[in-house]
Amino acid sequence: MFWFGTDELGRDLFTRCWYGARISLLVAFIAAVIDVIFGVFWGAFSAFVGGKADDIMMRICDIISSVPYLLMVILLIVVIGPGLVSIILALSCVGWINMARITRAKVLEIKGLDYVLASVAFGATRKQIIKSHLVPNAIGPVIATMMLTIPSAIFAEAFLSFLGLGIQLPLASLGSMANDGLGALRYFAWRCFFPASIICLIMLAFNLVGNSLREALDPRLED
Repeated sequence: MFWFGTDELGRDLFTRCWYGARISLLVAFIAAVIDVIFGVFWGAFSAFVGGKADDIMMRICDIISSVPYLLMVILLIVVIGPGLVSIILALSCVGWINMARITRAKVLEIKGLDYVLASVAFGATRKQIIKSHLVPNAIGPVIATMMLTIPSAIFAEAFLSFLGLGIQLPLASLGSMANDGLGALRYFAWRCFFPASIICLIMLAFNLVGNSLREALDPRLED
């Protein structure tokens, strides 16, 4: 039984949707992990060092973020060429900015707290301060931001694949499947409806999880 029907070649859409979801989630998770690694390092280093280095690193972030996210990703895809690895690299090149800013803001907040200043007064080294105070207290916002980054990456991947700039044959993602079904939307609407619905459900699920984690890991957001 074909739960979601078949496409023009007689392929089972139910199977293809879950295979495409696996590809979309793979791209999003890898891009999110790279964003966390690079963004946390950039933001934490900028906040911890401070001074001119902080100004220069933040101005670099401002310059990159001045270009719209999807436009930057599309330009990188055009330069690198479409494909699985290319779309992961393109999403990672611009997706770390928000993570870096959130990490920097959190580290700057923690640096000014009394117990950190007391540790400095008692002679704690930078390594000890980072290990004992900065990393444990900044990990909550980082995890919550990562969970909110994943749906953005899924949407960007689906959008690029819909335009033909993302995942290429023989691989299939939810975005490319929605593009395949667009031409038959008038008579075979399910071919576009099911991939698009799964994209919406996945993005909604990660947004709900990300908001819940943010509230759980930040006591100040509690009523």
